[in-house]
Amino acid sequence: MLRVRSSGTKDWIFRYKLPFETKRVDMSFGIYPEVKLVAARKSREVARELLARDIDPRSHKEQTKRAEREANSNTFQKIMDDWIVVKSSRVSADHAQKILDSLDNHFIPALGKRPISEITASEAIEVLKPLQAKGHAEQVKRLCQRINEIMDFAANTGVIQINPLSKMNAAFKSPTKKHYPTLKPSGLPRLMQAINIASIKIVTRCLIEWQLHTMVRPSEAATAKWVDIDFVKEIWTIPADNMKKKGKGDHVVPLTPQTFSLLEFIKPISGHREYIFPADRNPRSHANSSTANMALKRMGFDKELVAHGMRSLASTTLNEQGFDPDVIESALAHVDKNEVRRAYNRAEYIERRRKLMCWWSAHIEQAATGNMSLANAKQSLRLVNE
Repeated sequence: MLRVRSSGTKDWIFRYKLPFETKRVDMSFGIYPEVKLVAARKSREVARELLARDIDPRSHKEQTKRAEREANSNTFQKIMDDWIVVKSSRVSADHAQKILDSLDNHFIPALGKRPISEITASEAIEVLKPLQAKGHAEQVKRLCQRINEIMDFAANTGVIQINPLSKMNAAFKSPTKKHYPTLKPSGLPRLMQAINIASIKIVTRCLIEWQLHTMVRPSEAATAKWVDIDFVKEIWTIPADNMKKKGKGDHVVPLTPQTFSLLEFIKPISGHREYIFPADRNPRSHANSSTANMALKRMGFDKELVAHGMRSLASTTLNEQGFDPDVIESALAHVDKNEVRRAYNRAEYIERRRKLMCWWSAHIEQAATGNMSLANAKQSLRLVNE
């Protein structure tokens, strides 16, 4: 019915009895003449249909509006921000930032402000097609994985009912698996010679040799702290927060005589600071994780060897020498998916890994014969410092 207020305002009113109650209430369908008779009648029919199913039309309307407000406020960007907080508890800070950078560069500008419930697979695929056209298949694959992690997070937290993007990766070609450029085991002497004659800073050279001896990832080497070195137990404990798989526990590296020589050599430079390998411009911070990479490139190893590839060089050499593959994997901090076995490996393999690490350090030292390695304190050293 049309209600006329004392002020002269007219509005459409639907008077009904609440389901399962005797109480009668009024529901407004809008102001006349903004809302015409035809529209008011349609609203009345919808309300009657809801009442026939014992649903209060007024409460239903309020719930619908609230759901719409929530949907509009739950943009992809907002859900991504919530998700990265959880994700950061399982990966290193550097890796979490790389994830955000990739999404900010290639997905957020197009769909970041859209309600996550409205994003369709076809839209997401269109956004990534330009990357595919440029031949960046590996990057597209990683983006699909990250986008789906966010969509699954939204579904698991009740923001959306299902993840409509779960199969979007099927729209793209699978990338050709690429390995980090690395040297063959026979190339180690050439690497040690290049390090010896290279015009690089002392800290950079120490960092390269430290990473080579300890077999750790570039970011783990660059962020090494003095406090994490146990000179009594002769181990370096890398905190879980600094590891690639943040939630999988600390990584213990048995130290060798050669790695202790490196520490003794660099101690006058950084022993009074937090980080073993301080940044050049800000000594209170750590060296950049790409420092070793850039140095190797300037030394003539572009597309032939990257810092991460030194891990592969160690792995190949040790496998060829017949060391237990499981011990090698443990030394490389490759995470075992079996929780029980992983805990067992950490305790059981430490001494076996120490023997492996000592052999590897001695092998590097032998490869440097005729050159000069900072890890061999017995040799005289000639360093070029920029």
